[in-house]
Amino acid sequence: MNDNGCIHLNNFKAAKGTNPYKIVHAFFVSCTSYEARRYKATSCLCFACGQPGPRMHSCLHCIYFACYAGHIQEHSKSKKHFLYVDLSYGNVFCAQCQDYIYDRELTEIAAIHKAKEAKSLGISIPFMPWLPNHNEAMALRRLRKRRLISPHTTIGLRGLQNLGSTCFMNCIVQTLIHTPLLRDYFLAEKHKCKSQSSSKCLVCEVSKLFQEFYSGAKTPLTLHRLLHLIWTHARHLAGYEQQDAHEFFIATLDVLHRHCMNGVEDTEKKENGRCNCIIDQIFTGGLQSDVVCTSCSGVSTTIDPFWDISLDVAGPGSLQACLERFTRAEHLGSAAKIKCSNCRAYRESTKQLTLETLPIVASFHLKRFEHSSQIDRKISAFVSFPAELDMTPFMSSHRRAVDVGAAENNNTPEGMFEDNRYSLFAVVNHLGSLDAGHYTAYVRQMKGSWFKCDDHMITRASLREVLDSEGYLLFYHKTVLEYECDVS
Repeated sequence: MNDNGCIHLNNFKAAKGTNPYKIVHAFFVSCTSYEARRYKATSCLCFACGQPGPRMHSCLHCIYFACYAGHIQEHSKSKKHFLYVDLSYGNVFCAQCQDYIYDRELTEIAAIHKAKEAKSLGISIPFMPWLPNHNEAMALRRLRKRRLISPHTTIGLRGLQNLGSTCFMNCIVQTLIHTPLLRDYFLAEKHKCKSQSSSKCLVCEVSKLFQEFYSGAKTPLTLHRLLHLIWTHARHLAGYEQQDAHEFFIATLDVLHRHCMNGVEDTEKKENGRCNCIIDQIFTGGLQSDVVCTSCSGVSTTIDPFWDISLDVAGPGSLQACLERFTRAEHLGSAAKIKCSNCRAYRESTKQLTLETLPIVASFHLKRFEHSSQIDRKISAFVSFPAELDMTPFMSSHRRAVDVGAAENNNTPEGMFEDNRYSLFAVVNHLGSLDAGHYTAYVRQMKGSWFKCDDHMITRASLREVLDSEGYLLFYHKTVLEYECDVS
C-alpha cells in the first residue's frame, strides 16, 4: 500500500500545507477537547440534506460538510474541490482518484490527535491498531503454526500448581494474565529491562509467564520463581502460611511498578507529575478528598493516587450501594476538628471522597475480614455486583455538576461526557472461614467466555455463576477499550 498519498493530495499539501487537515481532524474526527465534541454534535450536518450521515465528509478546500450519498460528488462537480476527510476515521478521499488516500504525514497527525482525544476522555492509553513492520511481516510469513482465536479456544488458559497455601498468589496471577491491556503490553514485548540481572526483575518474570500462558501448552505451571521474587522484594509476604489475596495484589503491583522503572528512561518516568509506567497507566486513578468547613463552607481539596478501592461490607447489598456509602459526605464531628484556613480556627467539618480520575482497570476490595481487639471474623454477606458498571455517579465532576445544578442549566462540565462504563473481567473469591479458607478466581478469557480457576483446575463457567459468587476482589476494565468480540 502506498502511504505517500496521490498527486492531487501532494499538490494540495504543497499549496496549503497540512493545517486544513489538522483543523478538520482535531475538531471533527478525534475531537481533542470538550468544545470540539460539542461543536461536532451540534454542527456536523450535511449542507445539502441537513442529515448527520451516512458517512459524513468534510471538504479540505472550504467549509462544507456532506454525506457520501452523492452530496460530496455534487460539491466536487460544482466547486471543483476534490479532497475530503472522512469524519468517522480521518481518512482522506480523493474524488479524482475515486479512492481513499493514505499519507504518512497525515497519519502521524492523526496519531497525535488520537492521543490528545484519549487524554481529554480520561483514557491513559489510546487504542492504536497494530500494523506489522517489514520484519514482523516476514516473521509472520515464516511462522507455520498460527494460533486461531475461535469461540472454543483455550489459548491463554493454564492451571497453576499450589505450592502449599499459595492459592492467593494463583488467583492474582490469573487476574493479571487476563487483564486485557496488560496482556497486550507483554505479548508485544514492550518491556525493555535495564537491570543487570533479568532473573531479579519481576516484570521480566511476568513477561515470561505471558509467553507460557499463550504458548498453547495446557499443563499446569509452577510459579516458584515468581514466588521467590515476591518474597525477596516484599518480605512481609515471605513464608509458607496462607496470605491475603488483596495484600498480595497490592504488593505485586508495587514491585512491578518499581521494577518497570528499570526499563524506562528518566525523561519518560514522569508525565504531568505522575509515573508513566504500564502499571500506573492501567491501574492508577485519582481519589479526591474534599473537607468542607461547616462555619464558612471553605473547601480543602487533596487528590491522592490509588490502585484499588476498599469498600466496607455492612451487610447484604450491592457494589453500587457500597460505592454510594464510600462517596457519601461524612460529618467528622467535634472530636475531629480541623483548622480552617479561612476561619483561622479549629472547626467541625464534613469530608467527602470522590473519584477525580478513573484508572483503566478499576479494582474493588470488599472488606470481608474484620480484625479487632475483641474478635476476628469473616463477613460472608452477599454483595451483588454487575457485569457492566457506570462509574459516572461517583466522579468528582458529576458531584460538582449536581451541587451547582449544572445539569439543569445545560452547563455540563467536560468530565460529564467521559465514557465511564466498565466491564467485569475477573473476580477473586474466598471460600471457607478466616482460619481455614481457600481462594479461587473467575476470569474472562474473551468477551462472553468465563472460566473458573481453582489452582491447577480450569473449568468453564457461566456469567450467572460469576455474578452469584460471594466476591472478595472485583476487577473491571474500561469498556471503551474492550475488543468488540462476543463469543457467547
